Amino acid sequence: MNDSRHALIIANDDYQEGGLQKLSSPAADAEALAQVLGDPRVGGFHVEVVRNEPSHVARTRIEDFFAERRTTDMLLLHFSCHGLKSESGELYFAAPDTRPNRLKATGVAADFLEGCMADTKARTTVLFLDCCYGGAFSPGKVARAAGDVHVLERFAGEKLGGEGRGWAVVTASDSMQYAFENTRLADSAEPKPSVFTSALVQGLSSGEADQDEDGKVSLTELYDYVYNRVIRENKNQTPRCKSDLRGDLYLARSDRRRLVPQPLPERLRAALANAEVLIRLGAVTELRSRMRHTDPAIAAGAHAALAEVARNDIQTVADEANRALADIRITPEPAALRFDPVGQHAVPPLQHMRLLGPPLARSCTPRTESDWLHATPSGEGFDITVDTATPGPLSGALLLKGFVGEAVIHVEAEVRAAPPAPPKWPPDPLPEEERRRLEEERRREEEHRRLEEERQEQEQEQERGRRETGLKAYRAPAIAVAALAAAIASLAIGIKAAVEAARLAQAGETWVNLQDHLARDSTRDLVVCLVLAVVSLILLGASRYDLRTSPGLYGRQRAAATSLLNWSAKVLALPVCVLAVLAVIAVMIAARAG
Repeated sequence: MNDSRHALIIANDDYQEGGLQKLSSPAADAEALAQVLGDPRVGGFHVEVVRNEPSHVARTRIEDFFAERRTTDMLLLHFSCHGLKSESGELYFAAPDTRPNRLKATGVAADFLEGCMADTKARTTVLFLDCCYGGAFSPGKVARAAGDVHVLERFAGEKLGGEGRGWAVVTASDSMQYAFENTRLADSAEPKPSVFTSALVQGLSSGEADQDEDGKVSLTELYDYVYNRVIRENKNQTPRCKSDLRGDLYLARSDRRRLVPQPLPERLRAALANAEVLIRLGAVTELRSRMRHTDPAIAAGAHAALAEVARNDIQTVADEANRALADIRITPEPAALRFDPVGQHAVPPLQHMRLLGPPLARSCTPRTESDWLHATPSGEGFDITVDTATPGPLSGALLLKGFVGEAVIHVEAEVRAAPPAPPKWPPDPLPEEERRRLEEERRREEEHRRLEEERQEQEQEQERGRRETGLKAYRAPAIAVAALAAAIASLAIGIKAAVEAARLAQAGETWVNLQDHLARDSTRDLVVCLVLAVVSLILLGASRYDLRTSPGLYGRQRAAATSLLNWSAKVLALPVCVLAVLAVIAVMIAARAG
């Protein structure tokens, strides 16, 4: 790292144009990022902040930032604002005076920014864009602005510099997504950085982005850290990066250092290689003591040597080495943390966790996948704090990873939702323009609700009509089937009565017995037969009437089948009805004659 590191942070959150929503994150973005970049122990940048300045001022500050630089300079530009797309597809960054219908005059064009980056003499330029370019919302999030634009394509490599020029563009989201702010806070809460910038600040300030623990945070490491953190918090936002760099680009320092074991003295190496078991056992004893050295590098060399002995020496010596290794382990106190319930947006509660044992056992790095859990080195341990922005029960784990192994600390907390703020009384009078805007929004919402209710009622009515129509389409066929069934039953009963009378006559029954049967059984069967035949005729008449009066309910095939059923019922029922009437008359005459 050198002393020619310059950063420009542009944050716009207050817009004069009513169509651009006021943002809560850019102010916090600018403050948090400026603090970490300007910290000489972390970023070491000379930082300038431009907040809520008109578009012409922002363009002047950008051009000044890139002009008159040396080839050894590193330049970092961060934008936090609305991203807008013109009708012709050009990308603009919104300033407080930006008008969406006058973007060329009132916006900051991406082409202008690209030209400034291409013209600078600085060999290294990095651009962070925490803006949105269209996409989908996520529950509880506040999206910045709409519009589909392929932002990385606006910064093509051949336009940003020639041979030897290193550049990188990192965006908060891709062309089909929003850049999300944190969950909307209560009016009394302090604004918080956006999801993307929060990850940038956390990765740099804590050193968590230094994945190889070499004491430096490269752009590649920072992008990987931000990518994983953002998609873990919000799957609908995916950061993107495009770069053309020669070698690694280091953006910050970190307190994380990979522990490099110091080689053993020659006499110890000779003792470990000696053929005598007792001499090697004595070397193991000295290595056990050496692991408690105040210099972690010396202790790490002894630990590595003991691990080698445990793997390769005979059982007696290996067992002694394993016992020595077991004495040195990461030992947190307490082994688990439980925070008392705290109110939402309250000062983050803090608990101190000590690390016991010699310096080698205390040489470890905290890692966690919980965004609400933070660990900061303090004394012989870590200060553990809990973010109180999101209400609800919190449960997570802090992994301590060191040269001698790992330890997991379970952490639980509860953030209680803040009670709603009491309404002000008397309420503050709204400006006339704001009042009209709110009334217009309320009127549109009511109109939308009314239209939605009417649409739902129409759909329900249509669904009821479809169900009723479906049932009616089977009415005439069902009646025809019933008519045919009654005709068949009538015919069967008439045949039964006739067969029974013929059987008695053939059996030689006396006339008296035959008359008695006709008066008792045959009359009953004939009456039932007649009634069924009449019912059949009535039903087929109803079926034919329904076919004639409601032709639209029945298709051609269904109407033809119904007519066939009606004709069959008529063919059966009409003769049976006539014969039954004649038979009843004949039986009555025979019974009277007897």
